[in-house]
Amino acid sequence: MECKYFGECGACVVYENGYEVQLNEKVILNKDRFKQFYNGEFFVAKSPESNYRSRSEFKIWHVGDEIYYGMNHIEKKAVVLVDECPQVNIHISILMPKLLKAIKDKEIGFKLFGVDFLSSSDGEIVVSFLYHRKLDEEWKTLATQISNELGIYIIGRSRKQKVIIGQDYITETLSIDGEIYKAKHIENSFTQPNAKVNEQMISWALKNLKDIDDDLLELYCGAGNFTIAFAKQFKKVLATEISKSSINAAKSNMLLNDVQNIEFVRMSVEEFVQALDGVREFRRMKEIEITSYNISTIFVDPPRSGMDEVSCKFASRYENILYISCNPETLLRDLDILCKTHTVEGMAIFDQFPYTHHVEMGVKLVRKV
Repeated sequence: MECKYFGECGACVVYENGYEVQLNEKVILNKDRFKQFYNGEFFVAKSPESNYRSRSEFKIWHVGDEIYYGMNHIEKKAVVLVDECPQVNIHISILMPKLLKAIKDKEIGFKLFGVDFLSSSDGEIVVSFLYHRKLDEEWKTLATQISNELGIYIIGRSRKQKVIIGQDYITETLSIDGEIYKAKHIENSFTQPNAKVNEQMISWALKNLKDIDDDLLELYCGAGNFTIAFAKQFKKVLATEISKSSINAAKSNMLLNDVQNIEFVRMSVEEFVQALDGVREFRRMKEIEITSYNISTIFVDPPRSGMDEVSCKFASRYENILYISCNPETLLRDLDILCKTHTVEGMAIFDQFPYTHHVEMGVKLVRKV
């Protein structure tokens, strides 16, 4: 990827010698980091070298009567004004200059401080406008004109205000091992930012659990990014998530893919363990017949903080553990607990964020004999 802002813009911090070199550095670093637990081959999921982000955020910077897109400086000492970004997918890239011109022409830039883009691979786009002022009917009229002219959905956000023009979501299409999956991605909620790497992540997870003929327990299921695909491989899936909006999105995605063998429960891991062990009763578990499940496998995809000790010990009850991590440091900590009872049989590196130090990891663990 070539970018005229390399060395200034803080979005990319590892760019010398190109994509393959920065990826190789990550692989070497993490092979060494996890060598106490695993010395086998790593599956490495490469990213497209450019136009890979389907979700991106930009500052709006005002200079006199002009407005620009802005990014943090690599040394965090200033704002870098940009007119393009080769990270974003091609649909966002084409839209960016048109949108800025429309904002100027319609004169709706007053107290606008940011725009967030969310795009599908097919070019369906939601743009969120972030303001330091209340949005009125005049703004809505002008924003609707931009929406119609550019063929996009627009969300206006200010303090305690959300104005939806069109809809607040896009529908992504994922192709995984010959199967097509649909996913509703809602504005201002977590979605995987790199669609091509996400497809490889789901494929790797499915392959590592392909010969297990029973039911699956999933913790931290989010909007069902992995859950929907697992449902076609397992007899039944029981999935938990603490976020109400994520659970609602997951249920929508289940219907979107005509899947019926998933039960979603809005609970934290701690609450779920208490319910399973009979420590507490929860109305949210009232309709779940937990004894009807035959679970030997657990899948976890926790936040950057990883799993706490209670969650790790709970996961250790199961024969097979598949762990997707967005933070190698907390994964390393958690493996100290998990590897007391389990052995690592496979690991993966997913390059979700090229030209940065960040990677996502996958680990398959099997209970020791």
